[in-house]
Amino acid sequence: MVKLRRYIFSHLNVLFFSIFIPLFTIASVIFMIKLATYTAIIQLNIDEMGKLYLFVLPELLFYTLPIAFVVASVLTLYRLSNDNEMVVVFSLGISPVFLVRILALPAFLLTILLFVDYLIVTPYVNSISKNFLSQKKAEAKFNLTASEFGHNFGDWMLFINKSDNNTRSYGDVVLFNKDLKEEVLLVAHTAELLNAHGNLQLRLSDGEGYSYQDQGFKWMNYKHLLINDIIKGEATYYKNTLQYWTASPEKQEFYTRLLITNALLSLLPVLSLFLIVGLGVVHARHQKRLIYLWLFVAIIIFYSLAIIIQQWLGFHAIWAVSVLWLVATYFIYKRLVGNRF
Repeated sequence: MVKLRRYIFSHLNVLFFSIFIPLFTIASVIFMIKLATYTAIIQLNIDEMGKLYLFVLPELLFYTLPIAFVVASVLTLYRLSNDNEMVVVFSLGISPVFLVRILALPAFLLTILLFVDYLIVTPYVNSISKNFLSQKKAEAKFNLTASEFGHNFGDWMLFINKSDNNTRSYGDVVLFNKDLKEEVLLVAHTAELLNAHGNLQLRLSDGEGYSYQDQGFKWMNYKHLLINDIIKGEATYYKNTLQYWTASPEKQEFYTRLLITNALLSLLPVLSLFLIVGLGVVHARHQKRLIYLWLFVAIIIFYSLAIIIQQWLGFHAIWAVSVLWLVATYFIYKRLVGNRF
């Protein structure tokens, strides 16, 4: 039995990676196309594009791993059946249920991994990704250039005579601030725009400062001076998993649907064990099945059940779809395999 388990796993590993890698590559290409649309709004270098790809990596794995496992498991049994190896196994008195037990362990481990992925890892990574994009968009709106009309920099009016946007360095800079009690004028020979974790800083160098109020006139000479302005972006705060899924009442319906769909997709490897054996085990001489067609139809039906039934039952759709799928797939297993071998 141990050798049979290892033998099946060795074939499953080869087929799993041969299916998972193309699926994952296609999903990655789709994300790269989406990433290209961001560059029309914000500037991204190679490191930042790589960071965004790492942010979406848990989501890509979540949607490709269960499908790759189900397809690879069916094709593994189907290939062994076509080589008449399953006939030899059954002739030794081994029941098809043993194949279900063999695949149950990797299916269960994969289900746990998927639950951890979408419940814990993905919310945390999505929060970081949203904050990163929000900061980049807010920063993109702040474009300092030489202009006779000036710019608003926090509470200051900023006038720039020379600018180099590639290096974010400026020359002959004048800042003016007026409140009810004091007027302040700053003049700098050079200036540089810095971004310190969402805090824009204008670093003035080699300049002078003047202030006027009722008590008199003041003057200063400075080597370096920092002027701060907070970037106004929509920050996303992450405390824990429960807070992420319940913090937005206006998006609660969307998060509820996502939770139900992701829970069912996480359970797909375990719920499809009888389907895997039912479709994969055939008699090479007497049975020819359209494996890819039936796999495609089965996955579409599973997704359709998850989407349709949750509209009627809410969270009860998780156990309802699970029971319905187990009963239906066990019937297929019993009809195609259980009664024959």
